[in-house]
Amino acid sequence: MIVYDRIREDLSWKKDVKQSDEINGALNSTLSRTINTSFTTFVVLLVIFLFGGAAIKGFVFALMIGVFVGTYSSLCIATPLLIDLTKKIKA
Repeated sequence: MIVYDRIREDLSWKKDVKQSDEINGALNSTLSRTINTSFTTFVVLLVIFLFGGAAIKGFVFALMIGVFVGTYSSLCIATPLLIDLTKKIKA
């Protein structure tokens, strides 16, 4: 969501820049923050998974998978999909 918000923000005031370049710039500007946030959350969940009780292990494991899949889909699936869909709309 953060990447899409940055793309929306950048595209609203830069009209003369190529759209794929602007999307790439928005992805690059949020990349380090997204990776750091996901890594920190994953480390905390890993510690809870290792040292937490048996009742919470399944839930924490599902959260760890969710953090990984959410980060991957936001960076590697959603943004390229946006570029592909906007090409089809403009064509």
